[in-house]
Amino acid sequence: MGRPAQISRPAVLTAALAVADERGLDALTMQAVAARLGVTAMALYRHVRDKDDLLDGLVEALLTEFPPPDPGLPWRERLAGTARAIRASAARHPAVFPLLLRRPAGTEQARRVRDGVLDALREAGLNDERAARAERLISTAVLGYAASEAAGRFDHHPQDVRDADFAHLLAVIGACVDPEGSRSCRG
Repeated sequence: MGRPAQISRPAVLTAALAVADERGLDALTMQAVAARLGVTAMALYRHVRDKDDLLDGLVEALLTEFPPPDPGLPWRERLAGTARAIRASAARHPAVFPLLLRRPAGTEQARRVRDGVLDALREAGLNDERAARAERLISTAVLGYAASEAAGRFDHHPQDVRDADFAHLLAVIGACVDPEGSRSCRG
């Protein structure tokens, strides 16, 4: 009978996130993750193919850190809930969060988050092409705001101002997506 596995993919990703949170993305190596887990770097390769797979896993971890919005909620609430979860993830992981600006959702779980946004946009009345474009633009706006805030760009503003700005961003997004919304938002 073989020896039971000491680690798993979720354990590897948790350790990788902790290393990157503590020391930054540049310090994230297979050796650093292995050391955190108390195993050899070679042991990681049963759970991640290579560093790119590890980084894709971190994107997944950031996007799935919070439960997805209830699919029974109206589309606006699902979009806003996803945006708020992404903002909270940025606040929890400011050193790692910029990875979402550099890497697409590459894993099945990460794509589910993107697909949830697409589903909400289709429910709002956008066809597939417009929903895909809107998802790219909305994701860029939300990720950009969250990354900027987490990096300290808005620290000279009180929290209530930052919260109001984010609420305004969500309102603008909702107005631009809504079929009854402003035509100037429809590209």
